[in-house]
Amino acid sequence: RRPLMKMILAIVQADDAAKVMQALIEAGHRVTRVATEGGWLRRENSTLLMGVEDDKIDDVVALLKKTGRRRTSYISVPREVPGALNAQVIDVEVGGATVFVLNVERFEHL
Repeated sequence: RRPLMKMILAIVQADDAAKVMQALIEAGHRVTRVATEGGWLRRENSTLLMGVEDDKIDDVVALLKKTGRRRTSYISVPREVPGALNAQVIDVEVGGATVFVLNVERFEHL
């Protein structure tokens, strides 16, 4: 009988993707990297796809927390001022990982 599987989709900053993938692979996980872009910040990131056995999910999430560095970034946001248009610089927290764990009906490694 095959073990129960989940699909983990983890969105990480492009700057962190190589180190996150290396940690996952060294821990014995298979991972596929897809280059993606965030909608709000319009920054490059990577979506990591992993088929993971149920009992390994916590291990993967712990590795993502450990290797996906959170940091502050500064972006310019347009703001309208009467008679002029200028930008306001705001700080936002980026990095870490956004993780989705999905049920998998069938998994085969061919």
